[in-house]
Amino acid sequence: MTTLGAVFRPQLAPERLRGVVRAADEAGLDELWLWEDCFLESGVATAAAALAWSEHLRVGIGLLPVPLRNVALTAMEIATLHRLFPGRATVAVGHGVQDWMGQAGARVESPLTLLREHLDALRALLRGERVDTQGRYVRLDGVALDWPPLAPAPVLAGGARPRTLRLTGEAADGTVLDADVTVDRLREARRLVDEGRRAAGRPGRAEVVVYLHAATGPDAHDRLAAELRAWGVTGAADHGVAGDAETVAAAVRRLAEAGADTVVMQPTADEPDPEGFVRFVAREVRPLVPR
Repeated sequence: MTTLGAVFRPQLAPERLRGVVRAADEAGLDELWLWEDCFLESGVATAAAALAWSEHLRVGIGLLPVPLRNVALTAMEIATLHRLFPGRATVAVGHGVQDWMGQAGARVESPLTLLREHLDALRALLRGERVDTQGRYVRLDGVALDWPPLAPAPVLAGGARPRTLRLTGEAADGTVLDADVTVDRLREARRLVDEGRRAAGRPGRAEVVVYLHAATGPDAHDRLAAELRAWGVTGAADHGVAGDAETVAAAVRRLAEAGADTVVMQPTADEPDPEGFVRFVAREVRPLVPR
């Protein structure tokens, strides 16, 4: 089964979120994903609002940068979302952009160590455990949530480089890959994630979520080209997709065949109709992608 989502980009003002959420919910979009990019919008605040404004929509945060966040507070926020909106929230954590972490005075010497410690503590807290740990960065003294989730609350982690991808397989419940991933890179990422999972002796298959640059409409190719240049991508034929529903769906199917469980359409920063974009994904692309 391939889950299909779309991003509400934080370059849009927060007051735009309600209209996009309503459009996504009414159109039957599988998932709406939100970013906690510095220094734009909170991931948790927007997720809570999106969940409250919708009836069926699942909402993902991809991702929360762990250098900015105390793990106990992150666990409290995630648990609260799951208690208020059971089964409708997905949260991923990650390194964050290191330059931004430096601006905020939160950059650490070993992001990999921090992410591992944060994941271990966060997942234990969400399981309802009392956690004592004195790590290099994460330190908890008998911390337990009074209101842990009533059902399992999977925690995903973002990754790009090999060591981080293996770590997500070892210590997270799934992996989020950014839109820089091509089909070949996705296959390699899936291999590394699965390798990490096996090394940790964990059963089952990890979920892999992939963002995909996408544009539709009469100027779609020009907008996508400008977006890729802004991301520093040049000369890559399989970065992103522009065109009608069948063209976009074909790109989604290629990613699914390469190992993606969820493909999240990432509109360009200058998308002229965010509400129309989520309707396009839900009503035109979704029927063309096998569930």
